[in-house]
Amino acid sequence: MNNLFLKSFFLLIVISINLCSQDKNSFYSAFDSISAVSIKDNLYFLAQDSLEGRAAGTKGGNIAAKFIADKFSKYGLDKITQDDTYFQNIPMHGSIPLSSSQLTLFYSNDTIQLKYSDDYFLYRSGQQTFIPTPLQLVFVGYGIIAPEFDYNDYQSVNVEGKIVVYLDGEPFSTDDEYFDGQNPSIYSYPESKRRIAIARGASGTIQIPFNYFESWEKIQNDFSFEDVTLAYSPSSNLNIILNPEDAGKLFYGSKFSFKDVIAMQNDNKIESFPLQTKIKFNGVFKERNFISPNVIGMITGSDPVLKDSYLIISAHYDHLGIGPAVNNDSIYNGALDNAIGVSVLLELARTFSSLEIKPKRSIIFIATTGEEKGLLGAAYYTDNPLVPLYKTIADVNIDGIAMFKDFISIVGIGAELSNLSDWLSATAEQYNLSLQNIPPQFKSYDAFNKSDQLAFSLAGIPSIIILEGTENKSKSATEVLEAFIDYYLNNYHTPFDDLKQSINFDAAAKHAKILFDFCYRLANSNTTPQWNPGSPFINERLRSIAEKR
Repeated sequence: MNNLFLKSFFLLIVISINLCSQDKNSFYSAFDSISAVSIKDNLYFLAQDSLEGRAAGTKGGNIAAKFIADKFSKYGLDKITQDDTYFQNIPMHGSIPLSSSQLTLFYSNDTIQLKYSDDYFLYRSGQQTFIPTPLQLVFVGYGIIAPEFDYNDYQSVNVEGKIVVYLDGEPFSTDDEYFDGQNPSIYSYPESKRRIAIARGASGTIQIPFNYFESWEKIQNDFSFEDVTLAYSPSSNLNIILNPEDAGKLFYGSKFSFKDVIAMQNDNKIESFPLQTKIKFNGVFKERNFISPNVIGMITGSDPVLKDSYLIISAHYDHLGIGPAVNNDSIYNGALDNAIGVSVLLELARTFSSLEIKPKRSIIFIATTGEEKGLLGAAYYTDNPLVPLYKTIADVNIDGIAMFKDFISIVGIGAELSNLSDWLSATAEQYNLSLQNIPPQFKSYDAFNKSDQLAFSLAGIPSIIILEGTENKSKSATEVLEAFIDYYLNNYHTPFDDLKQSINFDAAAKHAKILFDFCYRLANSNTTPQWNPGSPFINERLRSIAEKR
């Protein structure tokens, strides 16, 4: 009896060792197959001029979606949409304000017409912005209510049914415990200011770009593209960004002039007060309704129990499309933002599908649309998930790929929010990579809140984006940092983010291998990522678990 038990015990050990060996062989065979050439081929298709910048709801965007779906089919990914395709079709609405729109300022004995594009833009476009009768303006400082800092710009004024006017930014601080010191807090976001204004009963907002103002030409470029929303999005109200050169016109006849406001801002003593001006707005728009798809495929997990849990790997395939010409080039190709990210996503899909032994958990690959218009595709997915949110263990988002093949450090954006940092540390250690924080020069870009990982996080799913760091074998940290800054200043969201850039595909392949290892660890783990205590997303996770949603 004892001999039989020992024989069975040793047989189980041998089987386990063989299975472990097979797993390792399967992993390394797939890992070694990750190809710089494949990534390059994908990129050169997605970022070519004929796709016209892949804007959501355009011919080029739809061609890109079909290309991705064809790749998913070639790799044998499962279809999980209700209509048995790789497309999760999303109804969207597009609107473009026309120059015939009329914004009128009313004084006691005079009126002034402001011109669209020269003097102002709309944050959100469409008929919901209509203001048929003149409404009073009220200056509300930075437009912030922050109880934790005992700060309230609305305390001394009544804004119900009125239009509020505020500066961009937030109170100056060098104290990390007060408005996050020199880093921008969530209160600095225009979206936060607009939500506060609506909650106070305001009928609209006017933001004056003062603190972070570069040039009106830059704003003109940013606002020259179609405004796109989800078709079921709640109607907005009038929200304007005003040319600072016109700001003084709002303050005529009021208690303080705009020069006085600037002096207050410099002294960090902003005061709110009613203005003597009123405005009305009659917009004229070119509008359309259309469909743009997320492209989704899945590799089913190998474990009979854990395959019912899911890891999402995401990357947005849309970009800005055709816009204002710069040096006679009007195609905003988005090669690095984010055609190369989708190219790596496709290479990861191919690599995971080639594994002889699939990971324990299922992996869902999502190429999202509408990211450039406000994370629309990712938000639609979390509103209409194809698998339960509470069974989705994490999202690994890809938005940007390494520039230099000799990088020896990585940055986990969002790693501090959850214990995804544990898996990231294990991957970094495996390849002798150091972990870095975001360089302070890029804090203002607030990377975690600027791509699809935010939408998944808001649905409670632990999320992360992994980028290369500044440490490099063949370049100094300064050289790497200067290259990053040069890209953001000169190529990002311009026609120059195209295939004429010097793109290192060996770096992209190395980055893809890091992502493959990280995702493989997650998909094979018996434990699941958790938000850290105090994370702003933890309550939504608990809610989705409680509701089994």
